[in-house]
Amino acid sequence: MNSEKEINNLKQQIISAGLQLLQQGLVSRTFGNVSIRIDDTYMLITPSGRKYDDLQAEDIIKLNFHNYEYEGIVKPSSELKLHAEIYKVRKEINAVIHTHQQNASTLAAAHHELPPIIDDQAQMIGPGVRLAEYAASSSTKLVRNVVEALYGRMAALMANHGAICIGRNIEEAFVVSQVLEKAAKAFIEASFIGGAKPIPNSEAIELHKEYLEKYSKEENRNKNTGE
Repeated sequence: MNSEKEINNLKQQIISAGLQLLQQGLVSRTFGNVSIRIDDTYMLITPSGRKYDDLQAEDIIKLNFHNYEYEGIVKPSSELKLHAEIYKVRKEINAVIHTHQQNASTLAAAHHELPPIIDDQAQMIGPGVRLAEYAASSSTKLVRNVVEALYGRMAALMANHGAICIGRNIEEAFVVSQVLEKAAKAFIEASFIGGAKPIPNSEAIELHKEYLEKYSKEENRNKNTGE
């Protein structure tokens, strides 16, 4: 059972992530949404129609991601079913960020997938970023398309919409959104000088595997030991 103190800490993490996304131009106004898994039943998610720089702890909604029930009068993000399905399917994932970041959105508008062109992209996201086919916001079809595009990946592009970034914690999900934007920008700009040359798929797979199994664990161990 998570204590009230632990829940409030997770709410503050969501608020902090929202402000960082806003400051770095990865979202604007009330667009996009952020969530964190509490346990195997509940998640916390940003509200619908609230500005990130106005959010307070009481605005973050605790929601059952199996039946979508929540308490209070503040409505959760309209994309709650997408976040919920990711938590149900990806047991290792504890944070989800949906953004409208510029360069990733440009690729999504062009219906263009992003091959693995930068080492840290392959390490953190996987061997390429797939495009989830277009479907109406909040629809069951959109949820299905995005979850399929995320299989074996930590990010996906959403056609004519934006991007979805996930992580084992909120910090990782946020860094994934940064790396995705950097790689999308590099891919677009490289098109003016002959096009980006992708990392071989087998190498990209190994880079991602090594990150998941080794480097991220070493990073966590160093944080815990103060090394």
